[in-house]
Amino acid sequence: MKYVIIGNSAAGVGAVEGIRQMDRQGEITLVTDEPHHTYSRPLISYLLRGKVTEEKMKYRGDGFYADNHCTLLGNIAATGINAKAKRVALSDGSQLPYDKLLVAAGSSALVPPFEGLDTVQCAHTFMSLDDARRLRDALAPNKNVLIIGAGLIGMKCAEGILGRAAHITALDLAPRVLPSILDDDGAKLVQNHLETKGVEFRLSRSVKSFDSTVAVLDSGEKIGFDILVLAVGVRPNTALLKDIADIDRGIVINEKSETTARDIYAAGDCTQTLDISSGQKKIMALLPNAYMQGECAGINMAGGQKVFDRAIPMNAVGFCGLYTITAGNYAGDVYAGNENGNYKRLFYSDNKLNGYILIGNIDKAGIYTGLIRDRTSLDTIDFALVCEKPGLMAFGKEDRKAKLGGEAG
Repeated sequence: MKYVIIGNSAAGVGAVEGIRQMDRQGEITLVTDEPHHTYSRPLISYLLRGKVTEEKMKYRGDGFYADNHCTLLGNIAATGINAKAKRVALSDGSQLPYDKLLVAAGSSALVPPFEGLDTVQCAHTFMSLDDARRLRDALAPNKNVLIIGAGLIGMKCAEGILGRAAHITALDLAPRVLPSILDDDGAKLVQNHLETKGVEFRLSRSVKSFDSTVAVLDSGEKIGFDILVLAVGVRPNTALLKDIADIDRGIVINEKSETTARDIYAAGDCTQTLDISSGQKKIMALLPNAYMQGECAGINMAGGQKVFDRAIPMNAVGFCGLYTITAGNYAGDVYAGNENGNYKRLFYSDNKLNGYILIGNIDKAGIYTGLIRDRTSLDTIDFALVCEKPGLMAFGKEDRKAKLGGEAG
């Protein structure tokens, strides 16, 4: 059996490990347009900050490929797929045959067509190890940085370069930071924290045009900069399956990570899947989901039977010592807790926990995540206790036994 995996990040690694659970002999080939050993993309801001080394960023150890008897084709892009002939075309002109194919091509930085962007000499995106290296080389204590985007990528970039630039300004069309994962009050808390560290914000603003080292805003304000970082958003890499499999916002997959094309699977940031907390199909560009989708795909590619149907949006991130975990969606009634500078919001309806936001004290977040993933009926637990002090004592005796793997205390 010949397995081909396009992608070398979390979903690709998950697929390798899933295949090897079922098949120790089949040929596995990974194709990636990067020259690197598999690494954890969320750690690139910590690399800039000096909190990790490139060695520590590795998602698996040096022996991963050899131990799993797979071949890595690095610095080579997949340029096309012939689904009838079951071959992948590569950028070096060669063709790679497959019996089972996984597309785990990830996502790319979204670069809007700003007027005058081509006049900016020092413009960067912030998605990859190479992006982080180039930005690190450009930074200097006397340079001003303008970040377009105050979402997760932009804010992690800001944290990563603190202390390495003269000034950092973050701009976003949204009225709050981290608009996709925080509510108004939670966003204000994070914004205030980052402002105390030296980040300046321009919110509810957009760039009208660029002129070399000046950004002209829609308000008429002009912001000078030496380094520009574009962190507006990401776009799933779906082009390889155009006219081959169903594509909506992302590649459409089922609970087995199968596409609508025979013997072709997909996983990770390039896919669209069901969010069980809302019942909506969406793109969830999250490392844990990517790995689990990839592992699911690998097991099924190798003839096993595996379902991954528990995907939810979830983010765990820290900003200069302020830790935040969010999960699910924010529909329904709200439990609000604010104690000792910590921020908690739980969202629930129809006897189910839909989502949560924790800022500061993130202990026991896994309790809330489990309630969402398992779609636990809240009338089977002491929900009032869970809201205030999450722990196993809020669950019934049998549930405590199951969670502890033995006798409940």
